[in-house]
Amino acid sequence: MIQVDPTLSPRALLPALERLFGLSGQKLEALRRRGGFADGAPVYTVAGRYTSRGWTEWTQGFLYGSGLLQFDATGDSAALAFGSTYGNLHRLIREGKVFGGGGELQFCELALKLSGAVQAARWTDLPEGLGYIYSFNGPHSLFSDTLRSLRVLALGHQLGHVLMGERDRKISLFDRLLRHAETTARYNVYFGAGRDIYDLRGRVAHESIFNLNDGSYRCPSTQQGYSPFSTWTRGLAWILCGYAELLEFFATLPEAEFASHGGKDKVVGRFREVATAVADYYLEHTPALARLGDYLGRPADPFNDHEPVDSSAAAIAAQGLIRLGNALEMAGTATPYLQAGLTVARSLFREPYLSLDPGHEGLILHAVYHRPNGWDHIPAGRKVPCGESCLWGDYHARELALLLLGMARGDPYYTFFIGETEP
Repeated sequence: MIQVDPTLSPRALLPALERLFGLSGQKLEALRRRGGFADGAPVYTVAGRYTSRGWTEWTQGFLYGSGLLQFDATGDSAALAFGSTYGNLHRLIREGKVFGGGGELQFCELALKLSGAVQAARWTDLPEGLGYIYSFNGPHSLFSDTLRSLRVLALGHQLGHVLMGERDRKISLFDRLLRHAETTARYNVYFGAGRDIYDLRGRVAHESIFNLNDGSYRCPSTQQGYSPFSTWTRGLAWILCGYAELLEFFATLPEAEFASHGGKDKVVGRFREVATAVADYYLEHTPALARLGDYLGRPADPFNDHEPVDSSAAAIAAQGLIRLGNALEMAGTATPYLQAGLTVARSLFREPYLSLDPGHEGLILHAVYHRPNGWDHIPAGRKVPCGESCLWGDYHARELALLLLGMARGDPYYTFFIGETEP
């Protein structure tokens, strides 16, 4: 169980944040010098060197997005030249941090509109007005991961874009965002309501499977977790972070946007229900490592002989906890979530998780990708993977650090969407 430090503040973490971005710049420069990756996008390290794993090629954006986060934090022009993801570029141009007067802003907006529409088009309808953006596994598959991708639908909607369906039917990106989120909440998140004997409030299933003939729910599933009836920690982290940052987005929207979904209060209430359930589960059950005795009474041990930890899940979850805490405090509700997120960040940004070795290309150590497939590197003399990094873990550590850096310095609050909010 996480021992939350109630005295911790973003400002107290400034030395750790500056140290992290110093190391981050070195790691990114090493990857830049290596040039292209002939075998595909880098995914995770093996003995400290980033390698590719052709499966879905989903990690390239984390590499080039990291360059833009590095520039935002440090002003490093080489990192800016290395970076090229449209959401971050769009935000930097709008904030006046990079030049966008030569059509760059419009180009980013076009890319974001198209990306949102493409995402929304990968759609499976369900009864009762539900539906979801299906995973790479096919139209039967709803992943928890996708919740974090909904922000591109939000941006596309803010930019005035729609998906054009059959017979030129206009399909709202915001409507699909809300329908996907409700379907995910109903089937991938548990609320302790007796759905099955594994129904523990806040538990998350990685995947839900549906019968495409009649739209009925069939069963939970997982690709990278231990079993469908356990909680894959990274899936829980995607849920936590995704719902939390969408709560921040909703705070900037007028009531009229929610009219066809029962009103703003209903939607916001549902998102809070989901986010607080998974946040509470994370706080109560981390670090949940089997066969380690009193595992809830002491910190996670990345060098244990039984089960790997996943620092990438911690980086994602910490941001979710901080954003959830901020969103609820803005609404007048005091919670432990902000302090919990700061506590996780403090642990993540120091040894044994922060990678100090200049010869190691990863930034955050002890990540794991696909344990069931045996893809992760196990060092000599060890029984489970440890000591390695993954690209999404490094990216989300940088994103978390940038969020905290802004909070510590009193900068404008870091969000993905157009509009202002306060921490």
